Amino acid sequence: MLALAACASSGDYLLFHPENLIATQEWHATIVDTVVMMLVILPVLLVIVWFGWRYRAGANAKHDPDWSHNTALELLVWGVPLLIVGGLGWYTVKTLYAIEPYNPGLLQKQIAADPQNVLHVDVIATDWQWIFVYPQQKIATIDQLVVPQGAVVKFNLTSASVSNDIYVPQLLPMIAVMPGMRTKDTFDAPKLGQWTGFAADFSGAGFSWMQFDTKIVSPADFTAWVQKAAASPDQLSYATFQKLAQPHANIGAKISYFSNPDPQLFDKVVAAAQAGVVYPVSAALTKSIASNETEK
Repeated sequence: MLALAACASSGDYLLFHPENLIATQEWHATIVDTVVMMLVILPVLLVIVWFGWRYRAGANAKHDPDWSHNTALELLVWGVPLLIVGGLGWYTVKTLYAIEPYNPGLLQKQIAADPQNVLHVDVIATDWQWIFVYPQQKIATIDQLVVPQGAVVKFNLTSASVSNDIYVPQLLPMIAVMPGMRTKDTFDAPKLGQWTGFAADFSGAGFSWMQFDTKIVSPADFTAWVQKAAASPDQLSYATFQKLAQPHANIGAKISYFSNPDPQLFDKVVAAAQAGVVYPVSAALTKSIASNETEK
C-alpha cells in the first residue's frame, strides 16, 4: 500500500490519477484487489517466519508427531479462502458490469437522463496513426480527439492494420482494436482538461509515435472546434483513407482535419480487412524510422 501511495502521489503514474467515473472505478478495483492480496499474502509470510523461528534447530519447541486433525484449523484453512474468493468474485462481477465497455452500468443514468448528450466517434487505427470520425458532426481528424464536457462518448473501433489497443489511462479503459472486427468502448467527460492517448500494443517501427491528443472542452468550444474542422477543404473519402492508411509515423503528432467523411467509411474499412486488404510496411521504411529513433 505504501508503494501504491507513492505511485499515486506522482503524476508520472497516469493510471493512478483517474479523471472520470470509469477510470475512478478501475482505480478503486486496483486498490481492493491489492488490499485483498495483502490480506492473504502477509499472514502467510508472517506464519512462515514464525514457524521457521519457533521450530528451528535447538529451539526445543513442543510438537506432537501423532497429530492428525483439528476442526478449528480446518475451518480456518478452508473457510477463510472461500470467503475471500466469494467476496472478491462478487465485487469483480459488480465492477465488470459497472465499467463494461460496450454498455457501462455506471453511465446508464446519465445516458437515460440526456440521450442527446451521447457523442458517437468511429475510431480507425492504421500504421501508425489514429483516425477519429465524427458521424454526427460530419468531420474527421488525425491524432486528435476532442469531446464536449458532460458528454458520454461511445467509440466504434477497428483497425486497417494489425491488432492494437487504445488507451487513455485517466479516461478511457484499454480495449483491443482489431482488423476486420468492431469493438466498442465508452467513457464520460466530466471535467475540462487535456491528456495523451496512445497505442498500448507494440505494432512496429512507428509505435513510439502512435499517440493522440485528447481534450475535453466546453460545449461552446466544441462547437467552434467542429466548425473549424468542417471548414477544412480536405474531404475524407475512402480513396483518401487508403492513402492515409499507408504506413506512416506521424512524428511531431501533426493534427489533420477533414470535412464530409464518407458515411460508410468505417464499414468499408472493416469489409476491406475481412477481404484481406493490407497495407504492408516496407523494410526500407522500418530502417528509416529506426534511424530516426536512434538519432533521438
